Amino acid sequence: MFRNVLGKTFRFLGYTVQYGCIAHCAFEYLGGIVVCSGPSMEPTIQNSDIVFSENLSRHLYCIRKGDIVIVKSPNDPKSNICKRVIGLEGDKVCTSNPSDFLKSHSYVPKGHVWLEGDNLRNSTDSRCYGPVPYGLIRGRICFKIWPLNDFGFLRASPNGHRFLDD
Repeated sequence: MFRNVLGKTFRFLGYTVQYGCIAHCAFEYLGGIVVCSGPSMEPTIQNSDIVFSENLSRHLYCIRKGDIVIVKSPNDPKSNICKRVIGLEGDKVCTSNPSDFLKSHSYVPKGHVWLEGDNLRNSTDSRCYGPVPYGLIRGRICFKIWPLNDFGFLRASPNGHRFLDD
């Protein structure tokens, strides 16, 4: 009797560890569902929108300009932020705010990306904390799940003029 209960317990623990490892790999390498909060990505992503984030792009170094990414916050490592990639390493980016009279530019250093929110007037982004290390990227947002009337792939940046081709 005791041996039977012990056997079932160990079998249950074995399956739990197996499925836990599978779940970890799925969420780490494939992706997951993310609830976005804050106004920095409006109008593209509204507060409380639910999106799907895939993680393969960051592992395969397939992040491109215009992608919306989930990143560990450079200011608070316990939280994640959602921003659009404006520049990759070696790109020239505009580092000033839209309201600044004199525009300043900089180059994104090797191994970094330049991130900005779509709501430029209400976003804490690379204009505040500088280029972000590529290693802080957690995933790339593919499409919006909720609200259902907005289900689908994300629209292009309303700030497309901020992408410099120099």
